[in-house]
Amino acid sequence: MARLARTPGLSDVQTAILETVREFADKEIIPRAQRLEHADEYPEEILAGMKEMGLFGLTIGEEYGGLGESLLTYALVVEELSRGWMSVSGIVNTHFIVAYLIGQHGSEEQKQRLLPRMATGEVRGAFSMSEPNTGSDVAAITSRAVRDGDAYVLNGQKMWLTNGAYSSVVATLVKTDQGADSVYGNMTTFLLEKEPGFGETAPGLTIPGKIEKMGYKGVETTEMVLNGHRVPASAILGGADKAGRGFYQMMDGIEVGRVNVAARACGISIRAFELAVAYAQQRATFGKPIAQHQAIAFKLAEMGTKIEASHALMVNAARLKDSGERNDVEAGMAKLLASEYCHEIVTESFRIHGGYGFSKEYEIERLMREAPFLLIGEGTSEIQKTIISRGLLKEYRAR
Repeated sequence: MARLARTPGLSDVQTAILETVREFADKEIIPRAQRLEHADEYPEEILAGMKEMGLFGLTIGEEYGGLGESLLTYALVVEELSRGWMSVSGIVNTHFIVAYLIGQHGSEEQKQRLLPRMATGEVRGAFSMSEPNTGSDVAAITSRAVRDGDAYVLNGQKMWLTNGAYSSVVATLVKTDQGADSVYGNMTTFLLEKEPGFGETAPGLTIPGKIEKMGYKGVETTEMVLNGHRVPASAILGGADKAGRGFYQMMDGIEVGRVNVAARACGISIRAFELAVAYAQQRATFGKPIAQHQAIAFKLAEMGTKIEASHALMVNAARLKDSGERNDVEAGMAKLLASEYCHEIVTESFRIHGGYGFSKEYEIERLMREAPFLLIGEGTSEIQKTIISRGLLKEYRAR
């Protein structure tokens, strides 16, 4: 393992998994990432290797064919994958959240039917809350499911689905009329099953095409249009009697998702540091490597310190969730610090590279386009600050 971002207290199994994934990233991901990213090409060969290693079932229970590992193990795996190429981690990210939601909140029928195939990667998951005019303000979603006999009919438009095309099941939050006093009690999560691909992949469910992005290429990001999409009541996450519980189920998933984003940020930060420290020792000015100039040496010191701080917060948030405790504040802190520091670290690495950092031949150019996404994904930094402050004020209420 690298000197930076070491994690004490890991089991032999966890250590072996991480060493395997790091070797995979070095040999299979990093050498391919530049070409695939520039071509916006789906990484089929890398995906095959991830399936072979069992990464799609990493946290799925052994009784359903998975490895039954913890959120911490998963987060550390994501850190290693993101060090190779963030888009690769995106392929497993929303899949992991959906598998987590089914494992925690699904009915036994849903678990038995979906989790074994999700563990192998045969069925992949996508996660959908956002809409064209709604992101962090979840209460403002307008997509709706209306009861029709023993079924529901869904209408609306969803946005920013990672794995939107290649997925076979989409955990989707919509409004339902439950008669609750709170808007949050009138939201329901449905497991929408479809064929992989673009176009109308199920009756009344359309994936129009890829959204073009400045970064985070290779993995597809899509819209999803629901136009009279009819599903049985059993498609509700947890079964028909869990209608109206969707918001609370999704927020549970978001907590693990924010740990995941923090892990991605740590991985990109580590890679940006590796590129910077290597370049700084090779590039010479005024008769010595630029790493020996105090201005550059201090940058490297600050970058390394920020990586350690981000990694420590991410690990703490994961361990809290694994212990069964709420980690909304800690996950928010980890996501906030890691994403902001990632942006700073990547920018400093870019500056150390000088003019070469602006060239597409150099890896840092790609990281400069990827890091900003983490400032937005799973809630902006401003939303994290809102969550953190509310939690702290509740805990330290004036007496």
